[in-house]
Amino acid sequence: MTGRPTELTRRAALRAGALAALAVPLAACGPGYDESPDPLQPLLAAAQADADAARALAKGADADAAGQLADARAAHAAALKSEVDRLNRPQPSPSPAPPAPAALGDLKERLAAARKQAEDLVGGLPRYRAGLVAAVAAGCASLQRIAPALGPGEDAPKVGTAPAAAVPPEAVDPLQVALAAEHAAVWVYGLVGAFLPGDFGDAEKSGAAEHALRRDFLQTTLSAAGATPVAPEAAYVPKKPVTDAKSASQVVATAEADCASAWLAVIDHTDDAGLRTTALHALVAASRRGTPWRSEAGEKPVAIAMPGQSS
Repeated sequence: MTGRPTELTRRAALRAGALAALAVPLAACGPGYDESPDPLQPLLAAAQADADAARALAKGADADAAGQLADARAAHAAALKSEVDRLNRPQPSPSPAPPAPAALGDLKERLAAARKQAEDLVGGLPRYRAGLVAAVAAGCASLQRIAPALGPGEDAPKVGTAPAAAVPPEAVDPLQVALAAEHAAVWVYGLVGAFLPGDFGDAEKSGAAEHALRRDFLQTTLSAAGATPVAPEAAYVPKKPVTDAKSASQVVATAEADCASAWLAVIDHTDDAGLRTTALHALVAASRRGTPWRSEAGEKPVAIAMPGQSS
């Protein structure tokens, strides 16, 4: 019996050591957890407040625009809430509720502020979050064009921003897809001119010119990265025949939506500040251009809530 206490003591010591070893990683996780409020929370709060405010106006003179704004901002709130809840970071102190709008125009500054706030966040977020917030920014920019009372909002810069460093390998394929979309958009704008009345001339010319600039930027960027830029197709086949102004508007709106999807994918695949800036501007621009074309084509809703994201 004399050896028994020693054996128990040894076992106890081994068990204590094992428990201590398990506890070390758990303790180490504590200081690494970000206890600051989620930076997406203010975007979420603004989206929900805008949705509620627009819903209250959806029975007045601007009922259609107010309803579209309410639906889009509610979609923003739902997407942001899902991501905020996923990380479960501390909630900030609630801000005072904004004053209830008396008319749709009272939401103009709120929509512009939400767009800027989202655009400013994109550069510093992890990739998935950057894409989500970029889609929200583009959605706000698109909503600015559904009614004069809400906009028109600022157009995005047309010239691309050079990558801060070498193009990362994982961004090459998304950039090639974006280039293919830009090739198609340039072709589409050349196609529809014969089917559009004269008062569409400025929108047609400016759209074609901007897509040509982005195409040229992508060709230069991909060549500098050692890749062979994808070439344009000899022709593109629209999903529906182009026979009149409405079908022409529809094919242009589709081309803009395809560009938005391609540029959002670039944001999802790069941390480079220059490429993200270029992609964000291109996403916003395609979303804003697509909105009036969707209106002319009779598409509903006129503004896509989360441009670039698969429906």
